Amino acid sequence: MTRKLRWIAIVVLALVLASLLSVYSYGRFAQRARGAPSQALPADRVETALDRAVAPLEQARPGQAGLSLVADNLDAFAVRAVTARAAGRSLDVQYYIWKPDLTGNLIVHELLRAADRGVRVRLLLDDLNAGAKDSVLAALDRHPNVEVRLFNPARGRQNFIVRGTEMLLRGLSLNRRMHNKAWIADGRVAVVGGRNIGDEYFGAAEASNFLDADLAVVGPPVAETAKIFDAYWNHGNAIPLEALVDSDELSLHRLRRVGALEYRSKDAAPYAERLAKSPSVQELWRGERKLRWTRDAHVYSDPPEKTDGAPRRDWLIDALIPPTASARRELYIISPYFVPGDDGVAAMLRLRQRNVRVSVLTNSLSATDVAAVHGGYAPYRVPLLKGGVDLFELKARGPRGGGLGLLGSSSSDASLHTKAFMVDGEVGFVGSFNLDPRSINLNTEMGILFNDRQLTADLQRIYEWKIERNNSYRLWLDDGELRWEDGTTNPPTMWSHDPAASWSRRAMAKVVGWLPVESQL
Repeated sequence: MTRKLRWIAIVVLALVLASLLSVYSYGRFAQRARGAPSQALPADRVETALDRAVAPLEQARPGQAGLSLVADNLDAFAVRAVTARAAGRSLDVQYYIWKPDLTGNLIVHELLRAADRGVRVRLLLDDLNAGAKDSVLAALDRHPNVEVRLFNPARGRQNFIVRGTEMLLRGLSLNRRMHNKAWIADGRVAVVGGRNIGDEYFGAAEASNFLDADLAVVGPPVAETAKIFDAYWNHGNAIPLEALVDSDELSLHRLRRVGALEYRSKDAAPYAERLAKSPSVQELWRGERKLRWTRDAHVYSDPPEKTDGAPRRDWLIDALIPPTASARRELYIISPYFVPGDDGVAAMLRLRQRNVRVSVLTNSLSATDVAAVHGGYAPYRVPLLKGGVDLFELKARGPRGGGLGLLGSSSSDASLHTKAFMVDGEVGFVGSFNLDPRSINLNTEMGILFNDRQLTADLQRIYEWKIERNNSYRLWLDDGELRWEDGTTNPPTMWSHDPAASWSRRAMAKVVGWLPVESQL
């Protein structure tokens, strides 16, 4: 036994030393590889198509923000494509996930076309999901008007084993990710919200699509978004891609040729047809989308130093607690990954004690794409229901519409990805922030907090639609036992366990609920 303990101690010590050496080596590499600082280009002249479209609107309403809720998946793709095509100065783009699929490649093509017109493109991606598209990004990065940086990247990119080993040795630092999502065109228009770049976010996936939301914004919040982007772009964890990945001289030519063919491919044809037929997309193309104007709208973000483990200061959660805690009548929460913790439960129950209605929509186990997170959420359902909180869980096969499915097929599954809340019919928030420990303590997040009755009502209507009986289960307690009500039948069907979820999926979620991993969810 003593010999076994000695060997265990040796192995542990070796891992600790290897981890320290890996962290030190990466730190030295990051210092050498750090890119030159740059700032958002000023939008102080009227010289581009976006300037000419937006500047008169801003001049007519000085100091006000114009907001448009983008809840339709086709609209979400279109607003990015439209602004990329109209941009004449700059595109600053920041995302957690960018998939090398149909819509991901189409957006790359839009960035490349903009760069060919002389537009400066800065693309900042979190590295956790970037490895699969190194070649595409490296080709794009060869364009003289494009620079790609990866946030908190792994140096080992040769294969899964090398990358996995580095992730093990640098586990603590690589566990903190940049979850921000922002799209800024010419410093005039920003799109901020919950969507990443990929087919399931734009209604182009056959199997399952996300229900999500962004806000397109003009006015002062665009400058706030640009300031946040610059802080991340110039942070020491934002490493130029050229320091990590090599590409040959012909890669950009191949990327341009493939991108030009993508829109005309048979795979893209059904999606392009749906874009062409969508009335709301055509409204976007023609610049006819109406804006809601308010003086009270601001973009907030965690600082990039959060990924360094810096002490809590000016975190996003600190901007979100006051408006939710001060609710007088109602608080509605949409969070696809919902792990409130004891503090979150206590805060909601304090609101209920003041007769504030608290209603939460999250994914059902069958709808979520991360069953482990559901395991962290499950233990809090009964305490919340006992305290009078309303709980709804989205069904996997609903809602219908909203650009779901490549062909608009009713067979397409749905998964909630919207992160939002509404307070007293006046205050709203749309962003990347989930109500879970990872968003609060580990990842960086951002979003728009606004005060506008009409826009909040628009968000509220989406909430009400999603919790309809065709779309969600209503949770309740039967003599202390958890029940799910499916109101689509007469009488309603009552479930005594997570509906439409396999026993293996229920077992996995149950096991996760027993493990001490909540801080990582």
